Amino acid sequence: MLKLFYHNTPNPTKVALLLEELAHPYEVVATDIWDGAQHTPEFRRINPNGKVPAIIEGDVVIFDSTAILLWLADRAEQFNGDDRSRPQMLSWLMFVASGLGPFCGQAFHFLNIHTDSAYATNRYARELERHFSVLDKHLTLTPWLAGSDYTIADMAAWGWVDFAVRNGLVYGEDGGHRWPALTRWCATINARPAADRARHAGDHLSVKQAFDEDTMRALFPQNYAEAL
Repeated sequence: MLKLFYHNTPNPTKVALLLEELAHPYEVVATDIWDGAQHTPEFRRINPNGKVPAIIEGDVVIFDSTAILLWLADRAEQFNGDDRSRPQMLSWLMFVASGLGPFCGQAFHFLNIHTDSAYATNRYARELERHFSVLDKHLTLTPWLAGSDYTIADMAAWGWVDFAVRNGLVYGEDGGHRWPALTRWCATINARPAADRARHAGDHLSVKQAFDEDTMRALFPQNYAEAL
């Protein structure tokens, strides 16, 4: 049984989406990043970078959501593009990994957690909107990011777009008018049964609910001086 080390955040959710689309059996293993589980020696042996998701299947251990998506899709020979579409699939997958994901995460941080820097809040919010505009313009030309086929590039982007929409980072009342193609694309993925199952993959897990000082230290240890 494949084990998915999981917290209810965009990167694990998009891996869950691929597993659901593949109908691949998996066990969701709670990794409570609000409680510091990502810093334990046991988890650092799985992912030295201390992030979710990671997977273990037999003697295979993989961390980083992009690496996991690529490995699973290539092994299954599904959702990974063909000879014609794979270059575009890889390009958009890396667009998500290097741009959309990081900027979405930073926008959430400065809009909701550290709100004292107007410059940082504006920078990351505007950059996230720019990424949305890039996606929207492309999706006016093609139904899916890599062309006519639904691929892991779409799954990777959906994880962050869906998160941003549900948390009010970019979509206001005019969101559908600003990015109509992106809205259509996201709704199409949300209508897939696998997407609903992925979004609720960890609902049964018991994780910390209080966002307190200890949670801040667990999520952002670099912001605190090391204990003497």
